[in-house]
Formats: sequence, structure tokens, C-alpha cells
Amino acid sequence: MTASGAAGRDAGLQPERTRLAWRRTTLACSVTAVLALRTALRGSGSAVEVLGAAVIVLIWLVFLGIAHRRVGQLAVARPPGLAPRAALAAVACTVALSVFAVAVIF
Repeated sequence: MTASGAAGRDAGLQPERTRLAWRRTTLACSVTAVLALRTALRGSGSAVEVLGAAVIVLIWLVFLGIAHRRVGQLAVARPPGLAPRAALAAVACTVALSVFAVAVIF
């Protein structure tokens, strides 16, 4: 495909699918954070549990910021690609949230 063909490419529904995928991931992270917080707050209330809950909230807020920014970028006709730094941050937040949620539950 030539450079002019790539520039005139119709993105179709790809940005919409990507936007929906970001929203599903955000919803999954939100549910994980809420369940982990609920478990931490219903526990003994030790400093470790409270610290774990605070870390979970912080990671969740960082992920929400990344997702909100990316969904906003997808609103244009030709959205830019996701920066490698943002992709790494999103993956790190997702993995960290899962690890801290499991740690709080057990």
C-alpha cells in the first residue's frame, strides 16, 4: 500500500471497538478495586490492609487517567497510536492492581 493509500484509509469501526475495549478494561479494574477495598475495609483494619487499600485506589486512579485520556484521543477521525510509555503504564497498573487485590484478599 502506498503512503497516499494509507493516509486516505477509512478507520471504520476500529476506533469504536478500541474505545469499548478501554471502557471494558476500566470497568473490570473498577470492579477489582471495589472488591479489594471492600475486603480490606471489612478486615481487621490493620495498617497493612489500609495501606493496601490506599495503594489500590492510587493505582486505580492512575489507570482511570490513562484510560480517560486514550478514550478522548479516539474521538478524532484519525486517532494517534498509543504511546509506548502510556501502554506500559496501563499494563503496569492492571498487573499491580491485580497483585494488590489478591494480596488484600489473602
